Amino acid sequence: MRAVIQRVQHCSVTIDHKVVSAIQEGLLVLLGIEDADTSEDIQWLSKKIINMRIFNDKEGVMNLSLLDINGETLVVSQFTLHAATKKGNRPSYVKAARPDLAIPLYEQFLKQIEADLGKQVGAGVFGADMKVSLLNDGPVTILLDTKNKEL
Repeated sequence: MRAVIQRVQHCSVTIDHKVVSAIQEGLLVLLGIEDADTSEDIQWLSKKIINMRIFNDKEGVMNLSLLDINGETLVVSQFTLHAATKKGNRPSYVKAARPDLAIPLYEQFLKQIEADLGKQVGAGVFGADMKVSLLNDGPVTILLDTKNKEL
């Protein structure tokens, strides 16, 4: 499971010119799911995201977590995070999970992060053509990969 997390002042997801989800200060999470992902990946990733100290304290030092600031979260599925680009110029997405596996894992991730955060999170619509608008704060953008926890 891969995630790109972006610290945002605000962000939203629009489908067919209609805003389907929006948050204020917090994190935008772009989530890529692969066939090998499990509940353990979901639990690790959710805990890492909500506890990562990437928000500024009163001295301007990134020392606070999403929990500390009572921030919001918006999660958007993004299979392209598993693009293989080694050969040629057209990315391959063979590692990305098919919808029959990815949708339940995506929904499980949403429930896990809501439980860990203690509040509802915003979400995109799996498989939809979404327009994501954000104001990246910092900018702070971090890549997490449950199969390579050293990133």
